[in-house]
Amino acid sequence: MLYGKDKVDILRGSKIAVFGVGGVGSYVVEALARSGVGQLDVFDNDTVAPSNLNRQLIATTQTLGMKKTDAAQQRVSLIAPDCKVVGHCMFYSPETADSVDLSQYDFVVDAVDHVPAKCELAVRCEKLGVRLISSMGTGNKLHPEMLELADIYKTSVCPLARALRTQLKKRGVKKLMCVYSKELPRPPKLDSEGKRCPASNSFVPSAAGLIIASWVVNTLTNEI
Repeated sequence: MLYGKDKVDILRGSKIAVFGVGGVGSYVVEALARSGVGQLDVFDNDTVAPSNLNRQLIATTQTLGMKKTDAAQQRVSLIAPDCKVVGHCMFYSPETADSVDLSQYDFVVDAVDHVPAKCELAVRCEKLGVRLISSMGTGNKLHPEMLELADIYKTSVCPLARALRTQLKKRGVKKLMCVYSKELPRPPKLDSEGKRCPASNSFVPSAAGLIIASWVVNTLTNEI
C-alpha cells in the first residue's frame, strides 16, 4: 500500500548480503525480511551468547549457543518463509574476502566492527559498482536520536568512522554511505574483574539497523 506492487516486486527479486548479525545487523536482517526482500545472505562466525540478550533480535533464551547465522535463518523463517536466507558462518577479512563474490548482490550491508573487514568491503564494492552502506560505532552510547546518515568523509566525532576514513583514503575509496552518531562515546563501568569492556543497549544499535534497512529499501525502490 505504501510502495506499490512494482516496487514490492523489485524487493522480492533483490539479493542482499549482510555482514555481521549482531546488535545492528540482526535488525537489518529482520527489517529487510519484513519488507519483502527475496534473498538474504548473512555472514557471521559467532554464536549467540547471554551478553547478546540485551540488544540482538536473534538472541533469546532458546537460541543461546546457536550459530548466529542459524538463529537468523530460523527467525526469518517464522516471519517471512518466502525469504531465502543463506547463512555463511565465516569471519570476513582481507584474508577470506576472495571466497565471497560480492558482484552477485544488489546491496551489501556492513554491520561488523573490524576495521580491516569494513575497509575491504568498501574497496571491493566500489571497484565492482555494488551499493554498500556501513554501520559505524553504536556501542557506549545512549541517544539513538543522534544517529545520522552521511558519507564517511562528512562524519565527525565517531572514533570508528575516523579510523575507517584513514584507511579508505589510503586505498583510494572516494565515498561510502554510513550511519554514525555524533554522540561522544561514554566510558563503560568497570566489570566484576575491574576491566572496561564495550557496553551497549537495546535502542542505539537497533535504531542504526533500522535506518540502514530503510536506506537499502528506499534506494532499491528509487525512493531516494
